[in-house]
Amino acid sequence: MTEYKIALVGFGGVNRGLAQLIATSNARWQATLGFSLKIVGVTDLFLGSVVDRDGLDAAALAALPAEKGALAQIAGGTAEAFNETVIKQSGADIIAEATFTNPVDGEPAATFCRWALESGIHVVTTNKGPIALHGAELKALARQHNVAFEYEGAVMSGTPVIRLAKQALAGSQIQGFEGILNGTSNYVLTRMKAGMAFADAVAEAQQLGYAEADPTADVEGYDVRLKVVILANELLDARLTVSDVTCSGISGISAADIVKAQATGQCWKLIGAASKAADGSVAASVEARLLPLEHPLAGINGAVNAVSFNTGLLGAVTVSGPGAGRIETAYALLSDIIALHTTDRR
Repeated sequence: MTEYKIALVGFGGVNRGLAQLIATSNARWQATLGFSLKIVGVTDLFLGSVVDRDGLDAAALAALPAEKGALAQIAGGTAEAFNETVIKQSGADIIAEATFTNPVDGEPAATFCRWALESGIHVVTTNKGPIALHGAELKALARQHNVAFEYEGAVMSGTPVIRLAKQALAGSQIQGFEGILNGTSNYVLTRMKAGMAFADAVAEAQQLGYAEADPTADVEGYDVRLKVVILANELLDARLTVSDVTCSGISGISAADIVKAQATGQCWKLIGAASKAADGSVAASVEARLLPLEHPLAGINGAVNAVSFNTGLLGAVTVSGPGAGRIETAYALLSDIIALHTTDRR
C-alpha cells in the first residue's frame, strides 16, 4: 500500500473539501485504491501556512475557520503564506493546487505548478488559468522531470470529461465538441426561462454561491473561453490561445428573447464549441445560441454542465454532470491522484 504525502496550495472550498475526504475516506482508499494520503503542508494567501512532515490532522484542517491567518492556530503554523517553502520543502510527493483562476496570465498558480514540477513533484490542479495559458510549457516540464501533471477538474469539476474523451472515446474520431461549460450562466438562463429578469437571476445565483460577487467572467463567457481552449488543445490537437476563441456572453439576452425562443420551440444556451476542419485547422467560439429542443444540450438546466462530442464513428456522445461544488471538485483532484497512481513512468 502506498502513502502519498500531499501539500495543499490554496485552502478555499476545493482543497478544504479534499481534506474532508481524506479525513473520512482514507481507510477506504487504502482498501479499494491501494493508497492513502497524508497532508504534510498547507498554504493559502489569506489563511497562512503550516508544514508538518509527520502529517497534519485532516479533520482539524477541514474544520478550520475561514479567518485571516487561521493556519497560525495550528501548531507550527503561521499567518504568513510561505508558498515556495510549502511546495518545495514540505516533503510532499504531490501538490494539490486550487488557488483562484487568473484569466489574464494564470499567475500565481502557474508559478506554483512550475516550482513543483521543477522539483520533481507531481501536480494535480483544478485551476483553468495555468492549463489554458501555459499548458504546453507545464506539460513539457512534467515530462522532463518524469512526474504527473493532471487537471481533470479544470473543465467540468468532478465530471470526468477530459479523461472520458481521451480514454473511453479513443479511436472514435472526435471532430469537435459543443458544451454548456459554465453552471452560473446556465442557471441564469434557466431562471429567465421561468420568468425571472436577468439581474434577479444573477442575484439569486450569487445568493446560492454559484456566481461570484463580480459575475462578469461567468455571464460574459470568459470562464467558458478558457475551458474551450483546454478542451480544443487536449482533444483536437489544436494550439489555440485565448485570443483565438471568439467570445460573447448572455447579458444581452432579454426576457422578450426568452419568450420568443419558447414560442418557436427553442431555448437559449451559452455554448462553448470547437471543430476541426479537413485541413486540420480548429475554429472555436463562445456564444449564446438558440438550440432546438431536440438538441442534446437543450434539456440541461440549472447549474449543470454538459458537453456533446461530435465523433466520426458514434455521432454525438453527450456527458453531463456537476460543473461546480466543493466536494465534486475535490473528487476531481482524487481522480487525478488515482490516475497518477496507476500510471507507470519507468
